[in-house]
Amino acid sequence: MLDIPSLVRVHVDALIAAQNDMGVCDAIAQNRPVGKPAAMSAPHLPKVAGIDPAVPPPAHTHAPLPSPATPPGAVLQDRLAGWVSDLTTLHELTERLARTTVLGDALDELLKAGAALVGARRGLVVLEPSDGLGPAVTNGLGLAHADLGHIETVPRSATAYGRILDGLPDADGGSDLMADPDGIDPRHREVAARLGYAASYALPLSTETAGRLGAAVWLYDESAEPVERQRHLAGLYVRYAAEHLARLVELERARIHVATVAEELLPSRLPRVARVQLAARHRTGPRGGGDWYDALPLPEGALGLAVGSVTGAGPSAVAAMGRLRASLRAYAVMEGEDPVAVLSDLELLLRLTEPARSATALFAYCEPARRKIVLAGAGHAPPLVIGDRRTEFVETSLSAPLGMLACWEAPSVELSPDPGETVLLYTDGLLHRTGEPMDRAFARLHAAAASVPRAIRDDPDAVLDHVLRTVLPDGLDETDGAEDVVMLAARFA
Repeated sequence: MLDIPSLVRVHVDALIAAQNDMGVCDAIAQNRPVGKPAAMSAPHLPKVAGIDPAVPPPAHTHAPLPSPATPPGAVLQDRLAGWVSDLTTLHELTERLARTTVLGDALDELLKAGAALVGARRGLVVLEPSDGLGPAVTNGLGLAHADLGHIETVPRSATAYGRILDGLPDADGGSDLMADPDGIDPRHREVAARLGYAASYALPLSTETAGRLGAAVWLYDESAEPVERQRHLAGLYVRYAAEHLARLVELERARIHVATVAEELLPSRLPRVARVQLAARHRTGPRGGGDWYDALPLPEGALGLAVGSVTGAGPSAVAAMGRLRASLRAYAVMEGEDPVAVLSDLELLLRLTEPARSATALFAYCEPARRKIVLAGAGHAPPLVIGDRRTEFVETSLSAPLGMLACWEAPSVELSPDPGETVLLYTDGLLHRTGEPMDRAFARLHAAAASVPRAIRDDPDAVLDHVLRTVLPDGLDETDGAEDVVMLAARFA
């Protein structure tokens, strides 16, 4: 990790050493020998512009000595203030980056901070880990999706960031100036003219352990490139950013793996049952959770619907979810017409095999031909009936989650949906992701269901999409909530 305080100390120590030589500078400015008080100084020969040509400048001084009107100490103090200001800015930017926990947010922060350091207005970062395991991501700053598409049409070998991504021998980054008549590819020049940038500056994103992760490039509206000070600060920042991105890439890969396993443990497709239309939505949270759903055909034309949530997150919760769902399917086939018996058997299994874990569940035994539903719930949110004449929650009995009591049992509830009505089952992750107290979240869900347009009520997929957009207006994937979301809709003809 980049140690900003250590860098500050290095520069401060250097300037303290320089200020110890202040007497040298004062002696030179006052035309007296070095190391002697002014009262003991002997007269000097005439000077040119107040500088004694016989005294060489100090080895650490790169700029000309100040005139007698400017105290040498002021120059060193200004330099110290500039270095401290730069490093303080760098420290603030790295702190902001360190607070990002999602890969997309980290890439956006990298672009904004880099643009401030190199003095650019726009840019893009391309994440393409060299091991080929992904994820492959492109984020832009001040660039629309179409702009990024135009940039991608430029041959990679014609751009500094493209050579970085391809791992070419000269892949060290640097500037591309569109005014260079010989070194710029015609397509690159054409895209630059279309998007209105005259120069670019690219840096590689790589670490010793992870190798090449990608590249970042910033675009200038005029023909320009960062000065040495800007390049130095940007290089320090990007070196830290690459380490942070490497950690987030590993987390993202783990999240994708867990989400893939969770999806594989859920139904690959919903069954086709006469007089019922089914639709489902499922999104796994960033850490991977134990929310699940199921729909399975049962003997004599019946249908079993189930939703549930296992406590915890991560691979262990996903594995427990898979075991619980498989067990419920077996119990539903044997005694599905009695939902209380199904959940009682499931509770006993959970208590014996996983005593440290609890779960909520709801199972509904449906007879579509009779439009009859018998359901039981264990600590689960009540279903919601959506129709032309009513939108209401089903009154279920209050009961504890599975695994919380020595012996679970609660009465079942019977429901008769009217033709065209949709019964919506869901997990509490949908409510938690609103970020509101539960009473307000329930009210929000009810209002969203009541506002489903009549034109789409015959399509359970459209009903689910409308409810999701209304309950979570920022989008299901972009919401900050860490909860899983499961929704299962059954429309009865």
